[in-house]
Amino acid sequence: MIFAIILIASPILFAMAAYPDSISWSWNEGRGGYLFALIFVIAELVGLKIVISKKRLLSVVPIAILTISYLISLEFGLREYIIESAKSFDVQLIYSWTWMWDFVIMAIFIVAALTIFFGKRWIRIAPAAPIFLTGTAIILSLDAFFPYDTLGPLQYIVPYFVQANVWLVTALDLGTAVARDNVMFLRGDHGSMALQVFWPSAGVHSIIIFSLVIGAFMLKLNIPRNRKAIYFIIGIFGTITVNLIRIFSLSWYALKVTTDPVAWEEYHKIAGEIMFLPWLFAFILVVIVIESRRLKKLDAKS
Repeated sequence: MIFAIILIASPILFAMAAYPDSISWSWNEGRGGYLFALIFVIAELVGLKIVISKKRLLSVVPIAILTISYLISLEFGLREYIIESAKSFDVQLIYSWTWMWDFVIMAIFIVAALTIFFGKRWIRIAPAAPIFLTGTAIILSLDAFFPYDTLGPLQYIVPYFVQANVWLVTALDLGTAVARDNVMFLRGDHGSMALQVFWPSAGVHSIIIFSLVIGAFMLKLNIPRNRKAIYFIIGIFGTITVNLIRIFSLSWYALKVTTDPVAWEEYHKIAGEIMFLPWLFAFILVVIVIESRRLKKLDAKS
């Protein structure tokens, strides 16, 4: 199994080693998601007692080489071609469009590799990484074609997040906060700042990705459906809470640290994923621990 993991990891490790500057933790500005996809692959495959034939392992090598070739070709004109192609599709946000293709290619590679290794069983054996990558690609495509607040259904809940944040800032007496639709007007220790919140900044994309990944994870758990539903609902509420904390932290940073747009934007780039992804892993780990203990108790009683 170790050779299978190495083969799947090879394009991701190549990207991290050859282009470290592209490993950004902002969800729409780099390949930081590759690292988390790799963690999913390792977590799901390590310890798996399935023998993969040498023929199947060798079959994945050319696909891995093709994926690495794609990454290399981006530096030799392919990225410029992708950027130019955006005009033909009336793309609004170029960077989301270009990074989308990186995640599409990596998702295709991992799905192809897992299919060669496990056949259709891969959906129950190791679905998290492909679903995470595909979900990210879908969100990037939505951001590319429907930026800011143009995608009404995803923007709908944002004003409620903004109102909740303004109430919290006021309750904690951190400064002055006023909400108007999806805009917050803040006045704190370093002056005033207006923050316009769109659905990606509110973490709506993380709710979608969480739903996809946890849905795949629940397929693997051999537990009653009602317990799966309970975990799923708890996870969604937890993700919403994490997103509220994210918006609050962005407000706190403007109120108490700086209103300089450049410095604030640097914090904004990492604030979401640095909270959401650890929460996702922690939630999965807690569920595994709870269910493992429950099974041990059931076995002890029987």
